[in-house]
Amino acid sequence: MGRSEHDPGSKRAPWNAGRKLGAKRPLKPQQVWAIRFWLDQDQRIRDRAMFDLAIDSKLRGCDIVKMKIGDLVVGGRVRSRAIVVQQKTGQPVQFEILDPARTSILAWLERRGGALDDFVFPSRIDHAAHISTRQYARLVDEWVTGIGLRHEDYGTHSLRRTKAAIIYKQTGNLRAVQILLGHSKIESTVRYLGVDVDDALTLAERTEI
Repeated sequence: MGRSEHDPGSKRAPWNAGRKLGAKRPLKPQQVWAIRFWLDQDQRIRDRAMFDLAIDSKLRGCDIVKMKIGDLVVGGRVRSRAIVVQQKTGQPVQFEILDPARTSILAWLERRGGALDDFVFPSRIDHAAHISTRQYARLVDEWVTGIGLRHEDYGTHSLRRTKAAIIYKQTGNLRAVQILLGHSKIESTVRYLGVDVDDALTLAERTEI
């Protein structure tokens, strides 16, 4: 009958051979601004809008690529707050869109054109469809390597984690971060941020009675 390729004695390369596992790092504030500068220098208007939206929204890649113009625009202006239903959970989540993101999104939409039901970031192959999550991941690789970072250390979840990690570091408010990320359980937020004993002690040391 022969061996199965999954048998212990089979000489088969593990699925994760050569890959770096574990959570991707969030970006630091100076790295966020470095990527923005790099994209502006290269006149990548779409990518700047996508990057800013990803940072502010804290959404997964699958939700970023499926966003429609009507999700972000009302009365010819980019919303200061928006809401989308997450693909993974089926639950709505709200997010803020700050001035830098509103400016870059508006610049892209003015160039892109389209109706409210059109995708914000259309596919190059079929303009009626959105870009794929695979293409989004490739773009993130380009952005981080463009400023000299190792793409193995960063990914689409780095963008999702960036603002959440900064908010947690500044406030220690896990509940707020949980709401912003759209997690149903606080335990998920704890794991996502990599909160450990040192974090808890650091917060405790800042509190005097």
